[in-house]
This record gives sequence, structure tokens and C-alpha cells, in this order.
Amino acid sequence: MSGEQRSLPVPDGLEGERLDAALSRLFGFSRTRAAELIVSGDVLVDGTSAAKSDRVHAGAWLDVTLPPPPTALAPVAEPVPGMKILYEDADIVVVDKPIGVAAHPTVGWTGPTVIGGLLGAGHQVATSGAAERQGIVHRLDANTTGAMVVAKSEVAYSRLKRAFKERTVDKRYHALVQGHLDPLRGTVDAPIDRHPSGDGRFAVVAGGKPSVTHYDTIEAFRAASLLDIKLETGRTHQIRVHMSALRHPCVGDHLYGADPTLAERLGVTRQWLHALSLSFEHPTTGEWVTFTSDYPDDLARAVDLVRGES
Repeated sequence: MSGEQRSLPVPDGLEGERLDAALSRLFGFSRTRAAELIVSGDVLVDGTSAAKSDRVHAGAWLDVTLPPPPTALAPVAEPVPGMKILYEDADIVVVDKPIGVAAHPTVGWTGPTVIGGLLGAGHQVATSGAAERQGIVHRLDANTTGAMVVAKSEVAYSRLKRAFKERTVDKRYHALVQGHLDPLRGTVDAPIDRHPSGDGRFAVVAGGKPSVTHYDTIEAFRAASLLDIKLETGRTHQIRVHMSALRHPCVGDHLYGADPTLAERLGVTRQWLHALSLSFEHPTTGEWVTFTSDYPDDLARAVDLVRGES
């Protein structure tokens, strides 16, 4: 299926920009995606192909074949090994999400999902929201483990969505980060948005979405610190970005600058970050409920090792 053809002149404001950066700004996709289109021959400048690093000139004519919109994603209903149910009733199901499982299907993700795992094990979920995100009211990164709630009824979906939006849900995480924070207890209030590089990372960016993280040191080791973290907002990669911005990335979080030597020594193959507990007002009973998740084996082992070194 071929994409949409677009032809337009380079605006004056993009004079001298790299071609990949100009396309990114004109069409709103990442520089990586822009570079892929250029390399595949889907971009012509004044009728000829160009390199992604070529500088564009105002008035030059661009012919771009945009990729077709992604087809609707549907969750694959298959049980997910290691995904435990912490609690379930007619309105909600709380899962203990293992490593390597995304919340719901996304473009480019071919691994298991929480929604697919629930459907595959015979659990019903709410049908509100986009088809691939049925019942999803909040997310955890694929390699972040721990407690996650999914709505089963439509009323639970709407009330939980509102609770997360209005920040009345208490979300607690534990993170093992490199070094020692100063002060040992504090708040990071720094806006987050996509990293300018367009490589899938997020970053503290002026004008980004307001993001607030409260942290408290539970235990300080020689090489790392175990933190208790309360999220006030829930931006993508928020804890990972804020800890990296403080120059204390989560152990094993290579995407955000973690030391690979320390991670290898502790046997950590992903970011040391765990959604320890979720507390919220039950959407139909009104009762304040709390669900907790124990550390998985890889994270528990890493804490024992770093404690033994101290």
C-alpha cells in the first residue's frame, strides 16, 4: 500500500536546516523516521534524491511520499508467563507485570502485552478507549515490573481514567540508582518531552509537560542508593528521565546513561525500577484500596549483591 504524495516548497524559516531536521519539523515525525524516508528514496529535492545531512534552501521544492497510516493494532490473546493476578473483581483486575511485557500493543512492539495476557487467560476488560488499549488506564514501561490496574467495567474505566488524570492515585516505586543523592530526600520538578534527537528517548525540555517526582533514600550503599519514589505526574519514562537529569540514572538503564560495568556486576539487564504499590479509591465501592508487588528475582538479587559490597 503506497503512502500519500505531498509536494511543497521549503519555507523561509527552514533555510539552511539539514534535510532530515526540516522534514521532521514540516511533518511532525522523528528525525529517525525522516532519515528512513530519505534513504528509501521517498524524498526528492528539486526533483533529485538527496542525503539526510544535505542543507535545504528556502524555496527548494520537496516531493515526499509519506508512509501509510499504521493499521489498527489488535491485542493478541495469549497467556503471558509469569504475569500474576494480585486482585480481581467485577470492575478491576490488578496484575503483577513481569519484565518484557508492554501494557498494550504499539507500532513496532512484537512482544507480549498485559491486555493480550488477560484476554488469553479468559479475563474480560473494558471496551472503552482505542481498540488496542482496552481497559488501560495507566502504563508501565515494558521492562518496568510491578503493580498495574486494568479496568474491566466501563464505569471503572471512566472513573479510574479521571483518578489518574486528577492525580488522586498514589503510585509508589522503588528504584536502585547510581551513587548518592544530595539531598537524600527531595522533589524533582522539571518538564519532560521527547528528546530533540527523535531517537525514542524523553528528556527534561523547556516547555515540556509539567512533571513532578518525589524521592526518599531508603538505603545508601557504596555504589548505589535504593529510593522510594512517589509520582505526582505520570509522564513516559518520568522516573528514568528525572534520575538521569540528576546524574543518578537507574542501575542498568543504558538508554539514560547508566554505567554498564555496574549493571553487569549486579546482573541487571534492564532498568532497576519496580512499581511497588498502587493505592486508589475503588471505582464502584469508594473504598481506599492498596495493592503491592514484591521485587522480582533479578532486582532482589541485585540489591543483595550491592548491599554485600558495601
